Amino acid sequence: MALLYRLITDADFQEALDKEKKIRVFQDNQIIDNKAIIVRFDEQKIVTQASVGDITYHTRQTCEFFLLKANK
Repeated sequence: MALLYRLITDADFQEALDKEKKIRVFQDNQIIDNKAIIVRFDEQKIVTQASVGDITYHTRQTCEFFLLKANK
């Protein structure tokens, strides 16, 4: 089972981007993106990519972002 760690700060997002870590995105308590990596972010948007042609733009105010870590 995976553990979820919430991404909040720019440093959190930068680390996930640099290490190409998989994330999960929630909006209104529903998963809207799963096992995606962050490809770009700024103060308002997070851009994720789940597959070659699957780029998604998420707003930081309406979404919650979690880093997926394997439970060992």
